[in-house]
Amino acid sequence: MRIGVLTGGGDCPGLNAVIRAVIRKGDGEYGHQIVGFGHGWLGVIEGETRELDLASSRGILRRGGTILGTSRTNPFRRDDGVAAVLRTLETERIDALVAIGGEDTLGVAHRLAGEGVRCIGVPKTIDNDLSATDVTFGFNTAVQTASDALDRLHTTAESHDRVLVVEVMGRHAGWIALHSGLAGGADAVLIPEQPFDVDTVCERLRHRHSQGSHSSIVVAAEGAVPRAGTMATQETGVDEFGHVRLGGIANLLGPEIEARTGFETRVVVLGHLLRGGTPTAFDRILATRFGLEAIDAAHEGDGDVMVALHGTDVVRVPLADAVGTLKTVPPERLAEAEVFFG
Repeated sequence: MRIGVLTGGGDCPGLNAVIRAVIRKGDGEYGHQIVGFGHGWLGVIEGETRELDLASSRGILRRGGTILGTSRTNPFRRDDGVAAVLRTLETERIDALVAIGGEDTLGVAHRLAGEGVRCIGVPKTIDNDLSATDVTFGFNTAVQTASDALDRLHTTAESHDRVLVVEVMGRHAGWIALHSGLAGGADAVLIPEQPFDVDTVCERLRHRHSQGSHSSIVVAAEGAVPRAGTMATQETGVDEFGHVRLGGIANLLGPEIEARTGFETRVVVLGHLLRGGTPTAFDRILATRFGLEAIDAAHEGDGDVMVALHGTDVVRVPLADAVGTLKTVPPERLAEAEVFFG
């Protein structure tokens, strides 16, 4: 068999561990040919390929990013995009395609399954917002990176009696903000699922400072939004999947907090720092297990499925279950954390 592999969407710690596992078992045990497509769905459209063998997998387990490159290309939003994908797969004699990505990449895979392409999805997103899996690889690394940053920021905030507003990734789901805020001892966490009232945030900070603590940390997901009419916001362009390019809520919120409270406030945007670097041991192991299950699915003739973590077991679920709705933070999870705020 000839099995294609691609990585789409934002880069993520653990991608190379998946690729390595697919190669090691697909080539080394099953004897299949593994074909890598460069830069996500763009590489399939344009026929950008490279043969992946055991030598390709050496030394990549601990590397961040992806050796294949990535993009946010959507074949269904391009003229002749889907036809080009189908032509490339036929020309390259691809029997099955392992697509490693988040909701957008896997959404394309699911739609292509309807065109007769045998697709196996591997859930990848630091946002942890994919349904049908308990956790996605990359999330643990992102939370650890953010938590380490918060530990450092506490010391400088305390030294200068400042409020620090720390922006982390999280477009529609606030899992990174919530988990890193809890692990890093934040004094307020703002997530996309629940619009915030800037006056309430300021009141919590005033209460904290009145109790003798003269520094605070506010963690805000990039997709956090104020309640209508409570604070001005801004939007930029959209990508090929129709998502607004976010970032900047902290830069809007910081001056508002300082103006309303009089507390000196600084802004730190962690942004792409959360995507890069070496994956944690947890993410290396999870990504490896996902890769092994994905190549097993391809070998066994399965398709239109995604590998997923249920408890401690790696299983296969329908791709439709994974991309139908986002997994967002339920209100009770934020309520758990609020005992530590203010």
